Formats: sequence, C-alpha cells, structure tokens
Amino acid sequence: MTTLTAAPRWRGTDFGTQVLVLTQRSLRTLVSDPRMIVFSILQPLIMLTLFSQIFASIADTPGFPQGVAYIDFLMPAILVNTAMQSALQAGVGLVTDMKNGVLARFRSLPIRSGSVLVARSLSDLVRTAAQLLLMLVFAVVVFGYSPAGGITGTAAALALALAVGWGLGWIFLAIAAWLRNAELMQTVGFLAMFPLMFASSAYVPINGLPGWLQAIATVNPLTFAVDAARSLALAQPVTGVVGALATSAVLAAAGWFAAVKGFRRPL
Repeated sequence: MTTLTAAPRWRGTDFGTQVLVLTQRSLRTLVSDPRMIVFSILQPLIMLTLFSQIFASIADTPGFPQGVAYIDFLMPAILVNTAMQSALQAGVGLVTDMKNGVLARFRSLPIRSGSVLVARSLSDLVRTAAQLLLMLVFAVVVFGYSPAGGITGTAAALALALAVGWGLGWIFLAIAAWLRNAELMQTVGFLAMFPLMFASSAYVPINGLPGWLQAIATVNPLTFAVDAARSLALAQPVTGVVGALATSAVLAAAGWFAAVKGFRRPL
C-alpha cells in the first residue's frame, strides 16, 4: 500500500530574492511617472543654481579658504543636503504605499516585512544616486565645477553623501511606519532638516557665522558630514569620514529596528 505524504508547505522565496523583486517594483513605479523624475531632479538643480549665485561673493571674504572657488566649496554640501532631502522622500513613499493598499496586499503574501523596508531603502538609494550624478554633470558643465580632488575625490564625496542619506533614510522610514501620515511626515522632516542645513558649514565657513550660530554649527551632525565630503572633494586632510560613516551605520541600525516594529502594527 502506497503511503501519500503531504507536499511541503511553500513558504515563499528567500529574503534576497524578495528584496530584489520589490526593489525593481519600486524603481518601475518611479520610472513610470515622468513627473516624479522631473521634479525630483529639478528641485536640487534649482537649489544649486540659487545658492551658487547668491553666496558666490562669500569666496572674496577673508575667512574663506584661499584658492577655492565657491562652487567647489558648495557642491559637496549640496550633495549631502540633497541626499538628506531624498531620505525624507523614502518615508513619504512608504506612507503612500500604506495608504494605497499596496502593503495590505503584500501582507497577504509570504513576504517578510523586513524585505519590503529594505527594498524601499535600496530603491531610494538608487534614485538618490541618479540625482546626485546628474547634479554633478550639471555643475561641471554649467558652473565649471572642478575641485582639487578630481574625479576620485568627487566620487568619494558622492559615496559619503549616499551613505549619510541612506542612514538618515532609515530614520524617516521608522517615523513613517509609526506616523503613517504623509503631511505630518513632511512637516517633521522640514522642522528637522531646515535648521540642520543652515546652522552648519554647508554654505558659509563656520568662522563667518554669528557667535551663537557658530556654537550650534560646531556640534551640528551635518557639519561633520559636509566637512568630510568637502575634504574629500578638495583633496584636503580628510577628517570626520569615519565618524560620518559610523553615525550613518548607527542611524541605519536604529531606524531598521524601529521601522520593523512600526511596520508590523496593523494597518
């Protein structure tokens, strides 16, 4: 007599395959809407154009680094700031997926919650990398961006900006997983990033700021990231790179833990 054995229960694909498929889905969604592509690129280009022209005269002040064009001083800061703003969009995108029912459908499938979050993070990392590369091309062609560090230093500054943005992106994913409100997410992001951007060494050397603002800029985490990216691009003594990477790793780990906890709550 033949004994029938039950087929093993299918538990879905492995974690890596799920991340790959879900990342591709997020990227296809982005590419399928040209408006998102245009506006995501247009905003940082406008910032670059405005700041490079408004603050250009700062290069003539006594406290500005000698022999450095303002566009070469500014561009590493724009890379870091743009990566930070893109990190906020990662959280907004997660909230959008929660509201339109996509994540509810995912929960009915054998898909790990962590793979959804990692895929969202990676797709936004790819989008940010494309933004930053286009900005660099624009800066070189239009404003003559040519730092002393050359292609190698610029590539290192770009990689550092992506690492900082990726780590911060996990914090915004965690906030999104708990708040689940796009408008509130954007408000929180603006309140967090606006002071960080301007109370730092991003646009003006710290010694050119008022005394009380110098004290804030000196301890501002964004200052460390900007100074590290700038030192790489300008071929100056590199300081703060390890600290910026370590901080990004800590933010990513903390954000991952909080995001998974918030994501597993009922929708």
